Amino acid sequence: MKRTLLVILVIASFALAGCGVGAAAPKSAPQPFELPMATQVAAAPAAPRAAAGESFSYGDSANLAVQSQSPVSADRLVIQNADLAIVVADVNARVKAIQDMATSMGGFVVSANIYQVQANDGTKVPQAQIVVRVPQAKLNDALDLIKLNTVEVKNETRSGQDVTDQYVDLQSRLTAKQAAEDQLLKIMQNATKTQDVLDVYAQLQQVQSDIEVLKGQIKYMEQSAALSAISVSIIAEATVKPIQVGGWKPVGVARDAIQSLVDFEQGFANFLIVAVLFILPMLITIGIPLVLAFFILRWILRKTRRPRVTAEVRPAKS
Repeated sequence: MKRTLLVILVIASFALAGCGVGAAAPKSAPQPFELPMATQVAAAPAAPRAAAGESFSYGDSANLAVQSQSPVSADRLVIQNADLAIVVADVNARVKAIQDMATSMGGFVVSANIYQVQANDGTKVPQAQIVVRVPQAKLNDALDLIKLNTVEVKNETRSGQDVTDQYVDLQSRLTAKQAAEDQLLKIMQNATKTQDVLDVYAQLQQVQSDIEVLKGQIKYMEQSAALSAISVSIIAEATVKPIQVGGWKPVGVARDAIQSLVDFEQGFANFLIVAVLFILPMLITIGIPLVLAFFILRWILRKTRRPRVTAEVRPAKS
């Protein structure tokens, strides 16, 4: 009896286990196929929904980040300019040479101003200020040609401005504005009420105006980086020549005298600074201990000095 009962329990346990497996099978059935996260991000629609003020999901933000990356972000966008002041014998000829150089290099003349100044001998001589733009790759060659055969190069300054961050920011803003423009056009096409059409049209006009401004700023940065500006001050040689009287140059003598005076004043001022800031504190630092030591030694000598014994002279007895 006991053995029969044991067999029945074993059979019942196997039956229950089979039912459990059968009931769990539907839960493990394959689910509908879903794209991986990377594929979903790539297949997600572009960023216009964010520009239209709707909800913004992770897929949209990732897609916008991928789209906003451009080849410009890999390279720096730097605007390079130069300023020069040169002294030449013939101002008009040098202005013409700089204009021809800029044109031949693929650049252009921004401005040119020629005016008259008075030389040291009282005569009127021309002087000029010219600004040209040349391709950035040819900036060094252009500077060398401008300085060629000059009497003197009084100064030369080169500057560079990295506008990569501003350029990328403008591109991102332009992308967002263009996305908003597309959404507004779709809304206006589907609008049925006149007031709705007018409201959307007003917003569309503002967005399109912003787009034109951003395009202009981007174009200006691109042109400024592609073409370097060179500003040249052209000085006539006659205006820097010293006055000569019978071979004597009083201007040079006066200049040397003023330079000698300036050197003396600078040397005297340096001496006073060194005396006040170094010599005087050093003397005070060394002198105070020496004076104290002198008075202490004098006091000790007075204390240790023995009193003198004076012998009394007695009269002799008669």
